[in-house]
Amino acid sequence: MSIAARLQATRGAFTLDLDLAVSAGRTLALLGPNGAGKSTVLALLAGTLHLDSGSIVVGNRVLDDESTHVEMEDRRLGVVFQDYLLFPHLTVLENVAFAPRAAGKSRAAGRALALAWLDRLGIADLASARPPQLSGGQAQRVALGRALASDPDLLLLDEPLAALDVEGREDVRGELGRHIREWGGPTIVVTHSFDDVAALADDVVVIEHGRATQRATVRELVQAPATSYIARLVASWSDD
Repeated sequence: MSIAARLQATRGAFTLDLDLAVSAGRTLALLGPNGAGKSTVLALLAGTLHLDSGSIVVGNRVLDDESTHVEMEDRRLGVVFQDYLLFPHLTVLENVAFAPRAAGKSRAAGRALALAWLDRLGIADLASARPPQLSGGQAQRVALGRALASDPDLLLLDEPLAALDVEGREDVRGELGRHIREWGGPTIVVTHSFDDVAALADDVVVIEHGRATQRATVRELVQAPATSYIARLVASWSDD
């Protein structure tokens, strides 16, 4: 499974014009400053905003073009939001089972799939806990389990480490990267942190003012940053 997207949209004075492509098993980081258009990209991919022109194709399935617009609930996406958006009144097991249940699986099948993902993510012992009882890293794994239990064609990570404190963020980065690589589908990470890029991504598209200013592997980005914004990020990361 892969994704190819040609994203063109105008919202007020802001215009987005961007091409994205991610093959199966690879993670693309979309990096850029605040206001660059990262949230617009995520909304277009998720289907909460409509393209003005262009297309979004996942595998052989057209999700958006001049004549087609598939709604978010029918796009087969797994999404991990920056604040995770877990249901506080449901147990961890019920939170993860919500995704396959929403996709039409029976209660028993949904719970079995949720238990399998909790075990795979190393948090099966938390099945009966509720979100307020979880640490930040545990909550993130629950959110990732819920996203992957939906059997998505595409995984979207929206600033997935932003809700963690500095110490927790360092601990969780590598673990998150391992889990999404083991999953094996195409992943897009929206971030403004080069630490996230270095830990999670294979490839990077840097977006500034709604357009790509550099497309590279992580190593290429470090070795030859194309703009002053990227150079500052790389220098700051190298100094840490």
